Amino acid sequence: MQQALTLSERVIAVLGARLGLRYFKRDPIPDGLDTLDVPAHGHEAPPGLLDAARTAAPDLLVRLQSRRDGLSDDEAATVRAHVGPNEVEHEKPLPWWQHLFQCYRNPFNLLLTVLATVSFATDDTEGTIIIATMVIISTVLRFVQEARSNKAAEQLKAMVSTTATVLRRDVLDGADPAAMVRGGRLGREIPLSELVPGDIVLLAAGDMIPADVRVLAAKDLFVSQSALTGEALPVEKFSHASDAAGTNPLEYDNLAFMGTNVVSGSACAVVVSTGARTFFGSLAQRVTAQERTLTSFQQGVNRVSWVLIRFMLVMSPLVLVINGVTKHDWLEAALFALSVAVGLTPEMLPMIVTATLAKGAVMLSKKKVIVKRLDAIQNFGAMDVLCTDKTGTLTQDKICLERHTNVWGQLSEDVLEYAYLNSFYQTGLKNLLDVAVLNHGELHQRLDVVNRYRKIDEIPFDFQRRRMSVVVSENGEHHELICKGAVEEVLAVCDRVQHGAQVEPLTPELLTQLRRVTGDLNAEGLRVVAVATRHLPPVQEAYSVADERELVLVGYIAFLDPPKESTAPALKALAAAGVTVKVLTGDNDLVTTKVCREVGLKVSGCVRGDEVEKMTDAELATCVARANVFAKLTPAHKERIVRVLRANGHVVGFMGDGINDAPALRAADIGISVDTAVDIAKEAADLILLEKSLMVLEQGVIEGRRTFANMLKYIKMTASSNFGNVFSVLIASAFLPFLPMLPLQLLTQNLLYDLSQTTIPFDNVDDEQLAAPQRWNPADLSRFMICFGPVSSIFDVLTFLGMWHLFGANAAEHQTLFQSGWFVEGLLSQTLIVHLIRTRRIPFVQSIAGWPLLVMTGMVMLIGIALPMTPLAEYFRMEALPLAYFPMLAALLLGYAVLTQMVKTAFTRRFGWQ
Repeated sequence: MQQALTLSERVIAVLGARLGLRYFKRDPIPDGLDTLDVPAHGHEAPPGLLDAARTAAPDLLVRLQSRRDGLSDDEAATVRAHVGPNEVEHEKPLPWWQHLFQCYRNPFNLLLTVLATVSFATDDTEGTIIIATMVIISTVLRFVQEARSNKAAEQLKAMVSTTATVLRRDVLDGADPAAMVRGGRLGREIPLSELVPGDIVLLAAGDMIPADVRVLAAKDLFVSQSALTGEALPVEKFSHASDAAGTNPLEYDNLAFMGTNVVSGSACAVVVSTGARTFFGSLAQRVTAQERTLTSFQQGVNRVSWVLIRFMLVMSPLVLVINGVTKHDWLEAALFALSVAVGLTPEMLPMIVTATLAKGAVMLSKKKVIVKRLDAIQNFGAMDVLCTDKTGTLTQDKICLERHTNVWGQLSEDVLEYAYLNSFYQTGLKNLLDVAVLNHGELHQRLDVVNRYRKIDEIPFDFQRRRMSVVVSENGEHHELICKGAVEEVLAVCDRVQHGAQVEPLTPELLTQLRRVTGDLNAEGLRVVAVATRHLPPVQEAYSVADERELVLVGYIAFLDPPKESTAPALKALAAAGVTVKVLTGDNDLVTTKVCREVGLKVSGCVRGDEVEKMTDAELATCVARANVFAKLTPAHKERIVRVLRANGHVVGFMGDGINDAPALRAADIGISVDTAVDIAKEAADLILLEKSLMVLEQGVIEGRRTFANMLKYIKMTASSNFGNVFSVLIASAFLPFLPMLPLQLLTQNLLYDLSQTTIPFDNVDDEQLAAPQRWNPADLSRFMICFGPVSSIFDVLTFLGMWHLFGANAAEHQTLFQSGWFVEGLLSQTLIVHLIRTRRIPFVQSIAGWPLLVMTGMVMLIGIALPMTPLAEYFRMEALPLAYFPMLAALLLGYAVLTQMVKTAFTRRFGWQ
């Protein structure tokens, strides 16, 4: 059980963003459900999961007050009013007062609260007010930004559908007959949250299990429960009542659970539990207290934060001792040390990070990219390798049936008819190939499908066999198994070939000739699907994979999926942005390489899945660094390639929309899917594209880098500025006969400086910072602090000398003038560093900040200059500065800007600029 808890965390983390899918289903109810004939209402209490597993299906429906054809809308509404929506409770937003407390409760605010308490205890009213103001501003700004972010996230979720397929007794007028299921019942799509116990749900390959359900009828139903149990292989589910005596619901093979997904087959099931009453919901309540693993960016931010806090814990006592010994006023020294501690606290860091990520998510939504997890934005900007499928990404995803030929490549109507019957009667996941075949609706009348054929059974598709079969009865005379799938996989179960009216043995010479025909079709960019048949006596009603043998190959259907016009420019843009594109597909290698050439992707090596299978991890690591096209891959191959790329040091994004993509989506640093994907793919993804296009993705990558760059700016500014200020304070404390700045003045300066940075999330970002992937590098930040911090101290010392020698502020009676002069210079130099460090270019000339940052920093600088000259100067114990001070101030600021630019240039040449 403990193993299940640990492995479930990643599912619980994304349950709130889990997305649904609408399927085109025909006759999806497996045989067996029609034999259930139960009354509409019962009087027993709703059963638990174990009781549901052990109860016969008719009795279970009675206890759930349901029927084989489901509930009516009114009945479902009544049940929903009693049990609530199908939502896990931990997903609900916190009440505003709890959210406000969460925003307050961070190490910086708690530390400032302690400092404010100390100030209050020492009768430092002004200091208490200013520190409290800092805490209030930081908390309120974060609260507002997170509330806006949550609201935006809910609006973005509403842009994609979250549905399940259910049977409701209400027969809708004007319904599409193609959606009708046997018995006159209608399969309808409803929001997941509207499911209630007693609902009858229809399941097919690719579906997420929308609640805890008991299987009523199943056909080759395999469910992946790895999210709950850690089992790598799918588990087969059955419809019979279980006689097991175990107490673990996961051990019962007729139950399926919320959060798991259908790998293959189809089923009809009744909902037993919804929302927090599900196995998943009860599990979530027990593990949500466990913290999610931190991303590299979060770990780096925390590391920097605690470095500054430890730095403060060391330097503040040192400042206290130096000032106490030299000034002999220990109370004033304590208040000053307290103010230094406040100045070293990056209290705006949580708000800046939250605001930047929230703004990034909103901006990405305008680029048609929905962010399910805000922290994923950092990985989006750092991504340097993108693995993507071919179909629908490089191509138009509008597949048309181009040819239907016999085994010799000659036009054949018989092959098309067999393919139509197979696609028409299959109930699993209908892909675009099936849709293209079914577009030949004229065959329906010509074959007289309704009167002439009856479906007997189906052998669903899976990614190991790469083929599927249906068995139909023609006029009740015989059974015909019709199989279609990948050429090699179908050939593996064929021993004969249709040649006109004759059937020939499949000899090695003939096999070589057949492969030449399919190879020629592939070379033209056509995707080839083989079609084979087998005539059987009408003596059995159930068929399995073992019956796919001794087939007769009748021919091929070939499809064309033209390349997208936007693919070539998108690939160029991604390459220019430093992102290497690698194609991972289950399709044929010849087709894939031809499409790659047509869209301008230079193929540096094409590797097939069977070759990947034979490689060791070391060999594959070398291979993935060289090759950029991988074909005929299984889901396991895709996942392994992604993991090896990550082990090679890359930040890997994987873009996929199919069931077979889910393992790779989870293995990647950032999983990317589309809103039309199967729901298991969307559940595993971090980002959802509203348009399946590499161009959309490229725009999203740039926006992710912009968001990351703005977050990094604040961290750089805070770290370097605080590091430099400590040196200035220590020097002044050691040599001056008075405090270089009063605690109230230091706190006010820090508050104004923090306000000047609140608009950093809205700043512009230089093009070169968007041109290459950006990765978090804490070591680079340490170098940055050491290189840039002392630069400000040089000009602080020059200010001390100027105030001492030029303006005579060299005694205790003139300390107000000294303190006013350093207050203005310190605030302006700190604010100026915002513009100096935000870019590697020359500020105001080669790179101009965004207007919100320009306005805010300009206002703060004007306030700083004006404060000593206003009536408030007396309150802050300042005095007006002489006019001669301002030329000195201008010269100091100019020198500071020039020296910082020189250091910046040298630093960039040596270490680069992030």
